[in-house]
Amino acid sequence: MNRFGVNRRTILSGSAALAAMASLPRGAQAQAATRLRTYWWGAKERADRTNKVDEMYMAAHPGVTITGETLGWGDYWTRMATQAAGRNLADLIQMDFGYIFDYARRRALLPLDQFVGKEIDLSGFTQQSIDGCKVDGKIYGVSLGLNSTALIYDRETFEQFGIPIPEWPMNWDELGERAAALTKAANRPGYWGMTDNGGSGPGFECWLAERGKFMYTQDGKFGANAEDMADWFGFWAKLRAQGSCVPPEVQSLDKLDIDTNGLTQGKAALTFSNSNQHVGFQALNKRKLDIAMYPAGSSKTKSGQYLKPSQMWSIAATSKAPEAAARLLSYFVADIEAGKILGVERGIPASKPVRDAIEPSLDTISRRGLNYIAFISDKVRDLPPPPPRGAGEVLALMVRTNEIIGFGKKSVTEAARDFMRECDSIITRG
Repeated sequence: MNRFGVNRRTILSGSAALAAMASLPRGAQAQAATRLRTYWWGAKERADRTNKVDEMYMAAHPGVTITGETLGWGDYWTRMATQAAGRNLADLIQMDFGYIFDYARRRALLPLDQFVGKEIDLSGFTQQSIDGCKVDGKIYGVSLGLNSTALIYDRETFEQFGIPIPEWPMNWDELGERAAALTKAANRPGYWGMTDNGGSGPGFECWLAERGKFMYTQDGKFGANAEDMADWFGFWAKLRAQGSCVPPEVQSLDKLDIDTNGLTQGKAALTFSNSNQHVGFQALNKRKLDIAMYPAGSSKTKSGQYLKPSQMWSIAATSKAPEAAARLLSYFVADIEAGKILGVERGIPASKPVRDAIEPSLDTISRRGLNYIAFISDKVRDLPPPPPRGAGEVLALMVRTNEIIGFGKKSVTEAARDFMRECDSIITRG
């Protein structure tokens, strides 16, 4: 990847397509030439799979050139906001449930309904999978897979030191106790039981749901109060104090991607992520990893998790080739050969024909993700109300607030109060 975040391998494959197109008659070149940009977040494992699908598509469509751009999650949305402001978004954009409402309502994305049944094949999708990508009744994305939040942990290390693995049902306090026990048992400088999840929106969302609240209400307001925020941030302050999780100077190095995560960096035995990312984490970790559900409430009977449309493909409203972008989108989500390449790294395929076709060939790690989704399906809640404009800023604010507390710059109570004040301002401002 170059310093602008552009994946060199994809550009080279685009050059190969241009060479192939040069052999076409001049009239066919003019008619067929289409340049598409794609933009997604993820680690090397995802880039390799995405590039291969791009190459397959270009080989079958000599007039199409695809240039891919990829960044880690921590930088992805900042770059995207800049591109959107400059009306320079890629044609095909990987979108998340937490952001799609904001971008769709800002008219940065194109409604896809006009392409369904023509350029885009959703015949293998359930209505629920389609509806999960709608904003205000229109389709603005198509799911590349289904996933949920998950604990990803070093099973070998837990077993090595005789610490109970994080199995459902388990509450948050028990997870903290097990992590502290692992830190102590490992007795290794610079190594802790788990990463610090205090700045995580998805983690807080699961925890808050156990209090009967959503992170956002139906009318777009923040669903927690100062007491909730103080309890959440205070819980993680307690875990840092007892040695359950990494200290702030270590957590601050995490750029919210697999590569810089404390688990991958050998700093922690457990981290908080999404079920589909088990594949990417395992690719970068030598020890055997496993996945488990997030902790439950004190009663151990409720889960704050939900099944979410995983990384979606959306089309930019500024795309100069929307029909061509729609055909490429369809190839990613509905073509069986493409599905075999993508596997479950972005989540369980939403298309049943693709899902059925790839299941027999899944390796042990990929099958674990498939089984995880099956296991949690009757334990999770429905999709929460959609996040309002500014939700991305709120997620960044959570990270900053947790760091401020961790570094001792503010008390938990003061930081929680300031968080609520700034959060309300962000959402009001939209």
